[in-house]
Amino acid sequence: MQTEFDLIIIGGGVAGCSAAITARQRNLSTLMIYAGDGALGKTKKIDNYPGFPDAEGPKLLQALREHAAHMGAQSVRSLVRRVMPLGDQFSVLAGNDVFMSRSVILAMGTSRVKLLEGEEELVGQGVSYCATCDGMFYKGGTVLVIASDAEAVEEAAYLSTLSKVLYVKEAPHDTAGLPESVEVIEGKPLNLSMKGEQIVLKTDRGEVSADGVFVLRPAVAMTQLIPEIETKNNQIVLDENLQTSVPGVFAAGDLAGAPLQAAKAAGEGNVAALASAKFLLLKKANAEKE
Repeated sequence: MQTEFDLIIIGGGVAGCSAAITARQRNLSTLMIYAGDGALGKTKKIDNYPGFPDAEGPKLLQALREHAAHMGAQSVRSLVRRVMPLGDQFSVLAGNDVFMSRSVILAMGTSRVKLLEGEEELVGQGVSYCATCDGMFYKGGTVLVIASDAEAVEEAAYLSTLSKVLYVKEAPHDTAGLPESVEVIEGKPLNLSMKGEQIVLKTDRGEVSADGVFVLRPAVAMTQLIPEIETKNNQIVLDENLQTSVPGVFAAGDLAGAPLQAAKAAGEGNVAALASAKFLLLKKANAEKE
């Protein structure tokens, strides 16, 4: 599979699929990355999506994704952990894979991530969200994994080849696949703090400290996904073209704000893709003038 694209769309719901279809009509090489099926995949019936009366959410979602694939958009089911602006491109870390693009559309829906107290302040100072990216920094030391689902088990297993691993469940899940060397700590995570060069996790059963902490959840907070993006009142700030404060990064669908309707998401996906195509065309024209 190729790893470089004109456009990467994060999200595979109505907005993401609409953006992918339009992007392919504009001949942009397009990758759609999504971790799950979102709200649409759980909706039994939709009454107000034009042309599809009494539509079943999962069937509509399947039809949208098949349409995007028919147009030539590629897709990957994976959790995007980080989007990094790198000059004229963006590096998109999805699972353990890295993809590059010249533009990005955010269409992840309304998923909200509740951070632990003290977590955001310690990002980059011992708190990480990617074992593959940062695991080597703690080789020979002790790391703490705060895990919310079974996918964290694989990451913890990798970390155990480098360091001593302490494992704490933020939400109930199966840990049968953990290596014997990984120590499971009982207790509900409450907050994180720094003491000296160690990070301390306080739980409802006591405290545990480590050299570094890996927080592994099935979703990533916007402040960690693209810290450079301007937000206001927990909403992404967008211009009339649905572009964020980071040139080349657009947003569409429920993530862009109310009303949280599938029909509105489809329209915004179309607008964001057209704006992305225009952005790339202007950038190419300016580069040719220099």
